[in-house]
Amino acid sequence: MHDNFLVKPTPEKALEVQRELMSAMAVGDRQAFEQLYRLTSPRLFAVALRMLRRHAWAEEVLHDSYITAWNRAGSYNPALSSPMTWLTHIVRNRAIDWMRGSDNQLDELDDNMGENNASDHDEPLQRLQQDSDAKILAECLSHLPAEQRQSLTLAYYQGLSHGEVSSHLQQPLGTIKSWIRRALDHLKSCVGL
Repeated sequence: MHDNFLVKPTPEKALEVQRELMSAMAVGDRQAFEQLYRLTSPRLFAVALRMLRRHAWAEEVLHDSYITAWNRAGSYNPALSSPMTWLTHIVRNRAIDWMRGSDNQLDELDDNMGENNASDHDEPLQRLQQDSDAKILAECLSHLPAEQRQSLTLAYYQGLSHGEVSSHLQQPLGTIKSWIRRALDHLKSCVGL
């Protein structure tokens, strides 16, 4: 029985397990919720952290997202998306709400109170550099073929594995890996790394 934990399930099996857990969660099964959390939370936390860039905020968004998932599990439709895509959508929307909301501004002020004055002067320069980098990256992304851009976006911004991207786009795994590798090579040369 312990051997099952040593073997990584295939993407198809993982998808099947996630769908079963979602169905059980929809009827109030707390153990299914706990299992789904353990299976999906590392990847969803990475999505939130990538968007928010603050550990505490990402934790808060993840917590709120799982509460939303628990409350809305009955509305999940496996014909429309995989559980991971559905959960990622919830996390992304909650992170966007968090960034727009004023409830995080007090936390930001508290975090910045302990920093020295030099960092206050450096912050506008850092933001300008980040904005400049983001514009360069967006320009480089716009030159990619649509399938490479979509594969890269699903993998790095939505936190999907190559197998999940393959299932989502209904393309062979080798093709997805090739698209992502070519897209990354293009971005490296475009941004000058």
